[in-house]
Amino acid sequence: MIRFLLLLAFSGSVLAQVYPDRPVRLIVGFPPGGSSDTVARLVAQHLSPLLGQPVLVENKPGAGGIIGSDFVAKSTPDGHTLLLATAANATTAAMMKSLPFEAVKDFAWITTLTTYPFVIATGSNSQINTLQDVITRARAAPRTLSYSSAGVGTSHHLLGEWFSAESGIEMIHVPFKGGTSPLTEVLAGRIDLMFETMTLVLPHIKSGSLRALALTAPEPKDYLPAVPPVARIVPGLVFQSWLGIAAPGNTRTSVVQRLNSELRKVLALPEVQQRLAALGGAAAPVSPEQMRQQVQTEVERWQRLVESRKLERN
Repeated sequence: MIRFLLLLAFSGSVLAQVYPDRPVRLIVGFPPGGSSDTVARLVAQHLSPLLGQPVLVENKPGAGGIIGSDFVAKSTPDGHTLLLATAANATTAAMMKSLPFEAVKDFAWITTLTTYPFVIATGSNSQINTLQDVITRARAAPRTLSYSSAGVGTSHHLLGEWFSAESGIEMIHVPFKGGTSPLTEVLAGRIDLMFETMTLVLPHIKSGSLRALALTAPEPKDYLPAVPPVARIVPGLVFQSWLGIAAPGNTRTSVVQRLNSELRKVLALPEVQQRLAALGGAAAPVSPEQMRQQVQTEVERWQRLVESRKLERN
């Protein structure tokens, strides 16, 4: 019996040492070209040599990221299938009557990668010049201004609802399936506003094709010093979004810790930090338990907003 137990312990140790023994799939629940995809490919590029196996990004878009999350939740928990988790993991849990997986318990949370504010922006040809313009126009003519989002139940959508609730306005929500479509429609002037990640829109703001009205950061950012925080106009509206890595629930602790350790090394690389900064974010590694608690807290916060706004849950 003792020899058997020793053999089991030795086998587990060997398995942990050889992980990964084949390519690792990093699932992104949104189309190519969006902020999640951009950061996923940056991390995969630098994580591959540390793991000694290719880290291959696969896009499985749809349902506000649910399709990709469900795929990972139901994958073999051996660390070879990972999820590029987003703040949408918490918002969709709040918006859906039911999910095909448990939003927190069915994942092994590994670490956040980056945090960044959202921006409220409009096309450069728009007659909207300030955030106060949005509020004034929307109060004068309810449900005439429109805003795009990456999908129903995403952070983009619920930030729009949060902003509307706090400023006493009503706007038209136009959801897409992620990717660059929300940006394209605002640039073309077919949609008035967007609540979008800095990672996607910062280059367009700097080029002048988008006009940034406000940031959800608590203070102005060095890269957009003239753009005020939303909280100056709408007190209390502060939000830092995030991207991170998760694995299927019941993934071995040794694999989770290995991935956490290697991802911390990736996030410490100057070129990675510089790229994240250029995208409007900052490296933000945490422990697996800290990430799990963060997701749980956000699920509960968004549930309160959904209930107070009486949003229809899908």
